Amino acid sequence: MSEWMIEGRKLKLVEGNIVALYVDAIVNAANKSLILGGGVAGVIRNFGGPSIQEECNAIGPIEVGEAVMTGAGNLNADYVIHAVGPVYGEGDEDIKLANATLNSLKIAQKKKIKSLAFPAISTGIFHFPIKRCAEIMMKVTMDFLRENKHPEEIILCLYGERAYSIFQGTFERMTRQ
Repeated sequence: MSEWMIEGRKLKLVEGNIVALYVDAIVNAANKSLILGGGVAGVIRNFGGPSIQEECNAIGPIEVGEAVMTGAGNLNADYVIHAVGPVYGEGDEDIKLANATLNSLKIAQKKKIKSLAFPAISTGIFHFPIKRCAEIMMKVTMDFLRENKHPEEIILCLYGERAYSIFQGTFERMTRQ
């Protein structure tokens, strides 16, 4: 685990399963239909129960870059923020990923959520390059922490040592510049 303070707020990197975290909200790497299929969404469905999908069905579909919030069913969190990241190769992916991250943060800020956990959005079945994802998500998150009071703690929960190392190296490079 790595942890840094930015303007009195915490940014943490952890390796593990996002649904195991005790936070106010977790971010789901969603698809436009808000169908909880595979990857992070599938884990959320399996651990959170059917109520999350039922809420998603009442909301979706949404566009790439948008985010919406539902309850968290049986998860340790209170809420799930469903952020639709881009499929690699669809065009304007960097902007869409930045928007998905930013829109999730805006929902958390509006709801005064204290702790929020993100996965590496779009890097699974959407094949977004992990290094590019780290650069975009870290920049958006760090900029947001500098200008907003909520969330007070943001966790980037990364699946596997490789993803964790890439995000950690990206943070260290960005803070040296």
